[in-house]
Amino acid sequence: MTDVRPYRIAVPDEVLTDLRDRLARTRWPEPECVDDWSQGIPLDYTRDLATYWAQEYDWRAREAALNRFDHFLTEIDGLDIHFIHQRCTKPDALPLIITHGWPGSIVEFHKVIEPLAEDFHVVCPSLPGYGFSGKPSRTGWSVERIAQAWATLMARLGYDRYGAQGGDWGSAITAQMGRNGQGCIAIHVNMPFGFPSGGQDPTPAEAAALARMADHLRWGTGYSEEQSTRPQTLGYGLTDSPVGQLAWIVEKFWAWTDCDGHPENVLTRDEMLDNVMLYWATASATSSARLYWESFKNLVGGGPVPVPTGVAAFPKEIAPSLRHWCESRYTITHWTDMPRGGHFAAFEQPELFVEDVRTFFGTVR
Repeated sequence: MTDVRPYRIAVPDEVLTDLRDRLARTRWPEPECVDDWSQGIPLDYTRDLATYWAQEYDWRAREAALNRFDHFLTEIDGLDIHFIHQRCTKPDALPLIITHGWPGSIVEFHKVIEPLAEDFHVVCPSLPGYGFSGKPSRTGWSVERIAQAWATLMARLGYDRYGAQGGDWGSAITAQMGRNGQGCIAIHVNMPFGFPSGGQDPTPAEAAALARMADHLRWGTGYSEEQSTRPQTLGYGLTDSPVGQLAWIVEKFWAWTDCDGHPENVLTRDEMLDNVMLYWATASATSSARLYWESFKNLVGGGPVPVPTGVAAFPKEIAPSLRHWCESRYTITHWTDMPRGGHFAAFEQPELFVEDVRTFFGTVR
């Protein structure tokens, strides 16, 4: 077996001291001109959350909670890949690799790794350029290359037959793993990519989905345009300002969760800041954004996925898809229209997420 090294999260004290100093010296803008989030994350809430981050948030306690999992590093194609590997006690357990997206991290899965490990050998990697994985110094780390790296990782762990799950970038990577085969016997996604064929009047359900997609394209895609075209330019501000990094991510927790108007209705402050910390403490704003530069214009590329596919369709997903829109792209054998939840499925609705993953992979084992 190629070298797999144990890893423990240990952010240096000087990083935490510097963070508090920068938060105390934040230069704040004037408040928004509206009484909602339509111009972005409101000033009063941002200041309140930043004060909590500086004065009450306990990273060491949160770090210890993340370290309850088994962490490792291994080098693939010259890059260190960080991953959690939580083994199941059942001898016939199916290996399952679960992949996050942006602005997520392994933190998204902190509520589902243990329950999933009751039935699966769970492998949860950090994307290249994200969290505790290495940062690519050359171009080429696209969705296709990451999918190949994940296959290498699973083989290195001794798994020649496994399932894959993902949302956001994880959905695209997971679909590519299903196309590649290489031991991936089935996939489960919570952000399927599907589009209407056109040529006829939309049904009410199709019209509603199309309206949601149009609204997202008009108001919700500025971040992706910047990250897919000028990630380096964007990175200077986000890497220098913790409040800038916080605002860039937390605004998406408001916009993309099923939160009834406020992200703290579904996620705690600590959970959101845990995720922000994986970007701030590793200075990975720029390296994480480069995945958009590498792959965003071809996000829905690739042919049909030939392996059995399960889909958990959450109602507040940013790009809603109907089953018949997706059937030409996936071999769908399981589809669940969820009663609640949004883009960060495992983070927002861990019980629904775990139940659906268990149910689907129970049909293909």
